[in-house]
Amino acid sequence: MDEFHKRLTALRQQFHQDPELGFDEHRTKARVAERLRQLGLEVHEGVGVVGVLKSGHGNRAIGLRADMDALPIHETTDQDYRSQNTGVMHACGHDGHMTMLLGAVETLAQSRDFDGTVVFIFQPNEEHGLGAQTMIAEGLLERFELEEIYAIHNLPGDPLGQVSTCQGQICASESLFEITLQGQGGHASMPHVGVDAITVGAELVLALQTIVSRKLSPSSGAVVSVTEFITDGQRNVLPGLARLKGDVRARAPEDRLALERFMRQITSGVAAAHGVTATMSFDTEFIETLNAKDPTEAVVRVAQSMQLATLADRPPMSFSEDFAHFCAAVPGCFLLLGNGEDGAHGQPLHSADYDFNDALLPIGAALWAELVRDRLPNRKTTDV
Repeated sequence: MDEFHKRLTALRQQFHQDPELGFDEHRTKARVAERLRQLGLEVHEGVGVVGVLKSGHGNRAIGLRADMDALPIHETTDQDYRSQNTGVMHACGHDGHMTMLLGAVETLAQSRDFDGTVVFIFQPNEEHGLGAQTMIAEGLLERFELEEIYAIHNLPGDPLGQVSTCQGQICASESLFEITLQGQGGHASMPHVGVDAITVGAELVLALQTIVSRKLSPSSGAVVSVTEFITDGQRNVLPGLARLKGDVRARAPEDRLALERFMRQITSGVAAAHGVTATMSFDTEFIETLNAKDPTEAVVRVAQSMQLATLADRPPMSFSEDFAHFCAAVPGCFLLLGNGEDGAHGQPLHSADYDFNDALLPIGAALWAELVRDRLPNRKTTDV
C-alpha cells in the first residue's frame, strides 16, 4: 500500500468511527472543510460543504458529488475502527464516497492538468432524500453554473472496481404512503355490532398488491410494500382504527402517478364496501434518477480507458437516490463501483455487518480524476 492509499484509508476509517445522521453531520462537515482548505480550495459551507478548484482559463464547470450521512444502525462488525457512536453507523459506504472524492481533490489540486472548474459537492442527508433538494434550495446551482454533474455509489457483491451504469433510468423513485381507516371498534365476541378496522385493513393490504400484478406492465419494476400495520385493538377489543404505512418504488414517472391513482381508487372502494372512512397520503421524496447521454458515455469511456471492468447498460437498480434531484436540473450520471464480493465487503448495503472496501479508495479517486481530465481537457496553447 503506497502513501496515498494509506492516507485515504486512515481518513476513511476516521469517518467510519464518527458517523453522524442526516443534517447532523457537524464534525463530518468540519473534517471535510478542513481538508479542502489544506489542499488550497475555495470552500463554501452551508447545509453541506462545497470545494471549488479552478485550473487554466476554461469557463466550463462540472460537479462531483459525495454523500456524508450515516444510518441509525447498531454496527456488529469487530473492526478496530468500528463506530464509536452507539446506534449510528456508516452502513452504506458514504464514508468511502467522501474519501474517494477527497482523494480526487488531492490528485487534481497537485496536478492541475485540466482546464475549467470542478465543484466538489459534499451533501448531507441523502438517506432521507432531503439533502440534494436543500442544497439546491440554498442556491447551489445558481452560484455554480454546472454543465454536468456526477456521483459514485459503491455496490457490494460486484467485483472490486467494476464500473456499471446506464443511460436513462438508473434508480427508482421512492414514495411513502399512509392510509388511515376509521371504523367502529367493539367487543371481540360481537364483531357484527361494529366495523372491525383490522379486517378491512387486511383486505386492503392484499388488494393493493393487485396494482403491480394486474394494472401495470410486468416489466414495470414497480413495487408496493405495506411495511406497518397499526391498530388500536387489544386482547378482547376489536379496533376501530387502523393505519397502514408503506413504501412504493417506480422506474418511470408515469408509473408512479398511476400507482398513486390506483391506490386511491382501491382504498376508496374497499372503504366504501365496508362502510368505513379512509384517508390517504402519498409523498414522493426520491424521484427517479435519470442519467443523461453524454455524461454516461463519458463515464463508460473513461472507465474503459482505465481498463476497469465496465457494464455500460446495467439493469436499473430498485433502490432510490436523491442525486436524482441534481440530475433533474443538470445533465448527470450516477454510476456504481463494485465494492467486492467477499466478507463484509459483499454484505448488503444498510446491513449491520457491512463495511466499505478500502482497496476501492485509490480506484475511485483515480476514476474521478480521469473523468475531470476527460470532461475538462487541458487545452495547451502554442506560442507563435
